Amino acid sequence: MVMQVAPQSRQKVFAWLAVAVIVGGAVAIRLFYVNRTSARKVVLTGAVLRNDGDPNKQTPMASVMVSSLGQNTLSDASGRFTLTVYPGLLANSAITLRFEHVGYKPLEIPAGANGTLYVARMQPLANDSVVEVDHDAGQPAIKIANLRVRYSINDVRTVNVGTVVKQFEVVNTGNVPCQSRPPCSPDGRWKASIGNVALDAEKDNEFRNVRASCIAGPCPFTRLQPANLPGPVRTLRITALDWSDTASFLVEAEVTRTMATESIRQSFPFLTGRTMSFVLPSGAEGPSVVADLNREEIVFPLGPKAILSWATCNVETRPGPRTYRCELKPGYEFQ
Repeated sequence: MVMQVAPQSRQKVFAWLAVAVIVGGAVAIRLFYVNRTSARKVVLTGAVLRNDGDPNKQTPMASVMVSSLGQNTLSDASGRFTLTVYPGLLANSAITLRFEHVGYKPLEIPAGANGTLYVARMQPLANDSVVEVDHDAGQPAIKIANLRVRYSINDVRTVNVGTVVKQFEVVNTGNVPCQSRPPCSPDGRWKASIGNVALDAEKDNEFRNVRASCIAGPCPFTRLQPANLPGPVRTLRITALDWSDTASFLVEAEVTRTMATESIRQSFPFLTGRTMSFVLPSGAEGPSVVADLNREEIVFPLGPKAILSWATCNVETRPGPRTYRCELKPGYEFQ
């Protein structure tokens, strides 16, 4: 006798099975997450260099693939790499760092104690002393010489655009009692007169090195205001008080303008083997490399991505001055 299950009962069975699968998957994911976060974490940090017997030629290598225990990363423009692995997830796993880059022999380094600083020196497949040949054309390598780096800097400069000279006089009669009718002498005894001069340097200009003085008449019985002459200012007002006979005054000032100016600078890269390195100020703009290729001077704009037709370049993007490192492509050599 065969027992039949009602359709409604079958639907309940399928529903419970679906719930069990979902719950089981969630538990597995949770267990994996707990195991990963609780597993021993090891942070591997180091630098990748080009191997050479001369330490001055062990230049940093960018874009090197660094891998270990299924994790991988790329070295930056300074050769630095940081890789986090979880050896606790693999029983009895040994940590080995592997380094790979086109044109270089793969390199493996066993990991040491946690916190060890690693320096990986990768051996190039070709020797720098061997003149590379363009195998397609059957021609010797193109010689690159007389390298210079040009760039522009925006400087803020203050330049003198003129001088202003203004003479004025204050008419007065000396020895006339003031009788408390201003303006008066500083002691309030004698009648005085006031004169002034107002100047405008005009838009974007300023007055600097302002000088004012009495040049004729009874100067000991005069006073200029302000006592401390201003600057830099766009507008200027000088007032003179005279409590004796008529006196003459002179105001002088330099007219200046502060402006942004672009200046072209030049530097020379440092060559080590097949690598060219140079550092530009943080404010440098429009960098380009000037070089003689087979005795013909050519300007190569670097552009924002530092691209050269004859070299592969990397730029350190840390704040401050920018460090460029460019390695020659096959078919070229420094002369």
